[in-house]
Amino acid sequence: MRSIKRNVTAAAAAVLAAGLLAACGAAEQQPAPAGGGGGATAGGAAPRSLVFVQGVAGDEFYISMQCGIEAAAKAANFTVDVQGAEKFDPTLQKPIIDSVVAKKPAALLVAPTDVTAMQAPLKAAADAGIKVVLVDTTLEDPSIAVSEVASDNEGGGKAAFDALKQLNPNGGKVLVISVDPGISTTDARAKGFQDAVAADSSFQFLGVQYSHNEPAEAAQLVTAALQKDPDIVGIFAANLFSAEGTATGVRQAGKQEQVKIVGFDAGPAQVKQLKEGTVQALIAQQPAKIGEDGVAQAAAALDGKPVEKKIQTGFTIITQQNVDGDGQAALYKSSC
Repeated sequence: MRSIKRNVTAAAAAVLAAGLLAACGAAEQQPAPAGGGGGATAGGAAPRSLVFVQGVAGDEFYISMQCGIEAAAKAANFTVDVQGAEKFDPTLQKPIIDSVVAKKPAALLVAPTDVTAMQAPLKAAADAGIKVVLVDTTLEDPSIAVSEVASDNEGGGKAAFDALKQLNPNGGKVLVISVDPGISTTDARAKGFQDAVAADSSFQFLGVQYSHNEPAEAAQLVTAALQKDPDIVGIFAANLFSAEGTATGVRQAGKQEQVKIVGFDAGPAQVKQLKEGTVQALIAQQPAKIGEDGVAQAAAALDGKPVEKKIQTGFTIITQQNVDGDGQAALYKSSC
């Protein structure tokens, strides 16, 4: 903020002070707008409050979603409050949701961290009159939400297998590194991959192992898997941190030439690994689009307009051949 010049006369200062006091008194007589947010906009309508609860803080996927949400919210006259736990964990997310419910914003966009554990907390939000939109992940019973917006995750899992098949046309053993069971998105990706493997007899599926969203754990799992099955030809890493750790494990085992990796998500670390050749392909989601669609559905619900109960967004396959070209627009952001 620039400094104010100090050559204002005493009389002018008195007039200014009186004007400010009068303005403050008038403002105090005005009722606070419902639904949170600041004062009236230039168009006269008070902004509505929207809270975005991420699956985990610091994940470029959710940061990119936040960018889409904030851009769409500005156009739709929402204020935005972004919150998220340090780990993808329902025991950490539940207190955040409970706090949000107590403040009663107009809308809540949330990526549930467990299909079962987050059911009751989010039902409480809906019961409080908050318009709940599920983004990225879902619940066992998503009917409590006005809409759910996510990638076509089974299709993404199949695409990951197709990419590995192109890299290993002779077949072989393949493995999935995921987060935790009970997460709708990564479970669907693993299912899509497994179903595709089952339809091709030249490949052998070694199952799904869970890294708890910790890159170091993913690296340890991959190292152990390669010790047990040194002839693994491909690994599908079902999310950003799984891909980061899988690449580390393959590199530590010295198997970069043999083991082909397809990652799901396209954060800066994954793109670096792709360019270095440690990861051979990335399945990039459209997190900003998920966020934009989520805001649109929340606004429609609040305005009494029709909503779409379920929206599926697409994905982009990124390779070394298109990462600096057509694929660049699909890369995730680390800040808005």
